[in-house]
Amino acid sequence: MNQIIEPKGISHCSVFDTEQSWYNLLTEDEKLLIDENSVTLVFKKGETVCKRGAFASHIYFLEEGLVKVYLEERNKNLILMLSTKNNLLGLAAIYDGNNKLPYTITTYTNSTVRMIDIQIFRQLLKQNSEFSFHIINLLNEKTAQIYGRFFSLTQKQLHGRLADILLCLANRIFKSNTFELPLSRSDMGDLTGMSTESVIRMMKEFKDDGLIEMHCKSIELIDIARLERISEFG
Repeated sequence: MNQIIEPKGISHCSVFDTEQSWYNLLTEDEKLLIDENSVTLVFKKGETVCKRGAFASHIYFLEEGLVKVYLEERNKNLILMLSTKNNLLGLAAIYDGNNKLPYTITTYTNSTVRMIDIQIFRQLLKQNSEFSFHIINLLNEKTAQIYGRFFSLTQKQLHGRLADILLCLANRIFKSNTFELPLSRSDMGDLTGMSTESVIRMMKEFKDDGLIEMHCKSIELIDIARLERISEFG
């Protein structure tokens, strides 16, 4: 039987933060233009930052917190990615001829978001080539990440999908093998394309097999090597 081998180097839930390197590529005048045409808001856990289909008036820079970027369809959501601090969101709305947001962003934790006027952002893309090249790289990385998500969701069995997400949460979101999980089991289901019941069952299987340890919302990845093999072979 053929084995499914995942393309290496593709994350399944999040890209690395950019540490605001995009801002450092701007001139002093351009930074001032951004500062004068942006506003910073604080969102509580569970609040919606922006809604799919709404007028695309801003680019969102996540200064602090954790959010999910997802598509809504009736009673089911498809989570495209999770985003941690120092990430730009809403970039998919800046192409010519578009004036609507392609996805919804909701907070998992209390979050601070800087909302930048999208017309000013477009203006800087046209006049600063180094800044534009950096944004293109960010868009390409996010696209590759979403490809990896769909590969996992469509080509892997339940064990592989869950291993993907647990490894991504440890490596890319919390940067630790032990972390407090702010996601509900329903959210985990949206991330892995499983029902809530399947997530609960699979998490118990992973615990019984010695792959992870769970204490309330605290999760520790015990056997990283086995989880990586499960992720690789699906």
